[in-house]
Amino acid sequence: MTMKRLNRYRTGAVAALILLFAMPAAAAEAPDNIVKMIADNSVSINTVWMLLAAMLVFFMQPGFAFCEAGFTRTKNTANILMKNFVDFLIASILFWFVGFGFMFGQGGFIGMPNFGDLSFYTNSAGLPTEGFLIFETVFCGTSATIVSGSMAERTKFSMYMVYSFVISLLIYPVEGHWTWGGGWLMNATDGSFMMNTFGTIFHDFAGSTIVHEVGGILGFIGACFLGPRIGKYTKDGKSRAIPGHSLSLASLGVFILWFGWFGFNPGSQLAASGEVNRIAISHVFVTTNLAAAAGGLATIFTCWIRYGKPSLSMMLNGILAGLVGITAGCDAVSETGAVFIGAICAICMVLAVEFIDNKLHVDDPVGASAVHGVSGFLGTVFVGLFATKGGLFYGGGVNLLGAQLFGSLTVAAWTILSGVILFWAIKKIHGLRVPARIEEEGLDIYEHGETAYN
Repeated sequence: MTMKRLNRYRTGAVAALILLFAMPAAAAEAPDNIVKMIADNSVSINTVWMLLAAMLVFFMQPGFAFCEAGFTRTKNTANILMKNFVDFLIASILFWFVGFGFMFGQGGFIGMPNFGDLSFYTNSAGLPTEGFLIFETVFCGTSATIVSGSMAERTKFSMYMVYSFVISLLIYPVEGHWTWGGGWLMNATDGSFMMNTFGTIFHDFAGSTIVHEVGGILGFIGACFLGPRIGKYTKDGKSRAIPGHSLSLASLGVFILWFGWFGFNPGSQLAASGEVNRIAISHVFVTTNLAAAAGGLATIFTCWIRYGKPSLSMMLNGILAGLVGITAGCDAVSETGAVFIGAICAICMVLAVEFIDNKLHVDDPVGASAVHGVSGFLGTVFVGLFATKGGLFYGGGVNLLGAQLFGSLTVAAWTILSGVILFWAIKKIHGLRVPARIEEEGLDIYEHGETAYN
C-alpha cells in the first residue's frame, strides 16, 4: 500500500490520541488499556467504513447490468445479465489468487503473484488484509464490467469470459500497481522519476483513469475488432439508431450507479474516524454529487440545443460522465470545480458519442467508450487545472497538469497495447463474434438456452 493511503488510515487513530492527551492532566494519565482501546476503536471504525464502501461499489454491478440491458434489445438481456455476474465471479477468484499480489506486491513493472497467500501484505495501520482485498476486488470487477457494454449484442460468451479473465488477471493489476500499488507513477520519494520530472506525483483518487479510462479504452478496442451490429449502418455509411428495449431499466441502473458512487469515491478515503477523515469524506460526497447533477443538466441543454429535444438516454449517460470525470479529483477540487468538471465532461461525452458513431463508425451500444474513456481521461487531466492545491487555475503552475497528462497517457498506452494484443489474439485464434443468424435471433436462446422475458 502506498504511504499516501496508509496516512489516511493513521489519521483517525492519531486524532483520537491527540484528543486524549490534550485533555486535563487526569485524563492524560489514563491507563494504557484505555489508550489502546481508543486506538483500536478508531481502526474498527475505519474497517467498517471500508467494508461498507466495498458493499456500495459491489452494488454498482447490478447498476451496470440494468443500464446495459436497458440500452440494448430484449433478445440479448439474459446474455447481458449473465456477463455482469460472470465478470465479478472471475475478478473475485483471480484477484484473490494472483491479482492482489500483482497489484500490491514488490516489483517494478508488476508485483509478485501471491497465489492466494495474503501474508505478504501488511499495513502499519492495523487494518485487516482481507478487508482491503475485498475493497480492491470490487474495483477490479468494475473495470472489467465496463467493457461488456461496448461489445454488447454480438460477442461470443466464451470469448467474453476469456477477455474478462485477462483484464482481471493482468491488464488492471499492472496499471494498478503503477498507481495505487505504490509503483512509479505515485512514487513521491526524492529522486524518483515523477518527482524529478514534474515535482509531483500522479493523482487519481478513486479511479477516473485507473478504472474508467481503462475500461472505456478496452471497450472501444473490442468494439473495433468486433465490427458494428447488423443493420447499424446503411450502405452509404449513415448510422441507424437501434433503440434499447427499456429506458426504465436503464434509468434504474443509473440511479443505482449514482448511489454506488458514494462508496466508490468517498470510500477511497479508506478511513472515517477523526476530524480530518470526516471532513474529507463529506467533501467528496458533495463534489461527487454536484458533478453528477451538473453532468445531467449540461447534457439536457446540449441535446436540446444540438438535436432539438432533451434526450433521456443521453441525460443518463451525462450523469455517468459527470461521475466518471470527478472520480480522479473529488478530494482535491472545490465544489465549483466539481460543477465545471461534471458539465464539461458531459458536453464532451455528447460530442464524443456522435463522433465515434458517425465518423469512426464504431458501434458502442451503450456509449461506454465516451462515458468512461473520454470522461475518465478528461477528469484526470482536469485535476491539474482545478485542484485547489497545485492546480493551474489556483496558481500552482503546470507541474501537476503535466503529471496528470503524463500518467493518464501512460496508462492509456499500456491499455491500448495490451488490449490490441488481447482482442487480436482472440479474433485470430477463435473469433470474437457470434454468427449472423445468432446475432439476428438473439444471443439469449443460442448462447444460454433461455430468455430473460417469457
